[in-house]
Amino acid sequence: MFILNTWYIAAWGHEIADKPLARRICDQPVVLFRDLKTKQIAALEDKCCHRAAPLSMGVVVESGLQCGYHGVVHDCAGRCVHIPGQDKIPARAKVRAYPVVEKNEFIWIWMGDPELADESAIVDYPFNDDHRNWPHHRGFYHIKAGYMLMVDNLMDLTHLGYVHGSTIGGNPQTHVEALMDVTKTEDSLKYVRWMLNSVPPPTYLAAVPFKGRVDRWQEFEFSPPSNVLQWSGAVDAGTGARENGNRSGGFSLRIFHGLTPETENTCFYFYAPANGYRPEDEAATAALMDHISEAFMEDKLICEGQQARLDELGDGGLVDIVSDATRVQLRRIIRRMAEAEARQNAARAQEAAPRAAVPQA
Repeated sequence: MFILNTWYIAAWGHEIADKPLARRICDQPVVLFRDLKTKQIAALEDKCCHRAAPLSMGVVVESGLQCGYHGVVHDCAGRCVHIPGQDKIPARAKVRAYPVVEKNEFIWIWMGDPELADESAIVDYPFNDDHRNWPHHRGFYHIKAGYMLMVDNLMDLTHLGYVHGSTIGGNPQTHVEALMDVTKTEDSLKYVRWMLNSVPPPTYLAAVPFKGRVDRWQEFEFSPPSNVLQWSGAVDAGTGARENGNRSGGFSLRIFHGLTPETENTCFYFYAPANGYRPEDEAATAALMDHISEAFMEDKLICEGQQARLDELGDGGLVDIVSDATRVQLRRIIRRMAEAEARQNAARAQEAAPRAAVPQA
């Protein structure tokens, strides 16, 4: 199930330089490239209008993207603008172009109806642009699991003590007994998990010299259908983190999690761990990236194993438990989005259908 009328992350901005980049999004082949003159990003259907060769096998030239088979050139709007040895270009010589926006270091793409593409609907994440206070490294994984399994994983953190015991997890019981402050609407979900007076996990101890036990938080905001914004940290226990909102000092990190569906059962995972505890220390930022990437590899392995079993045996007989509350809510949000899009598509199709002739009296 793909929701098309929404924005997905197609790539990191730095991935698109002087060569085209091929990527499959919502099971559609896409090629991205950067205009040599304006440096603007373009995204086209990855199929030359001449003989269907992948445009991603071509090269970027001043007038657009040149096919590597016969030299046909398409501009950023998908129009054919040059055919070697031919002056007249047929009007139908073009390929589909997708709306794209470069924002907060990400390249966002709209796979649905281009008339509905609204840039203001792209989630704001200014921390990626604030390198002084939130320095970060850029991460990317190809996941052999559907994007919704990864979103489930991020929005249910009771797994941390079991999957990430040696990294960011800590004691499993600490997570099970966490206090939850939840805010939800029809189309949004946000929660803060508090683990008061708990033992700091290994990753936190490696970064900050705590006095002993800590008051720890994990703040997660679901930006449907496939992005999660995280702010996690800890301060010395008893210093008023939950009661007074005092989260300064101690350990603090922010992570943008972006999941983009490649196919029904595979996805791309974009993430950016930002160092909010020693922002002036590049070594600390690099170490944070190493720790987080190690933990996310653990998530990758468990979700890929989960997808393999679902592909083999199906989801019959699965049961929900108490820790699934947020997962169930986010699945409802995604389902409502899919249903609303289906109704919208049906209405547009009905409007476009030719009207039956009215019999004359």
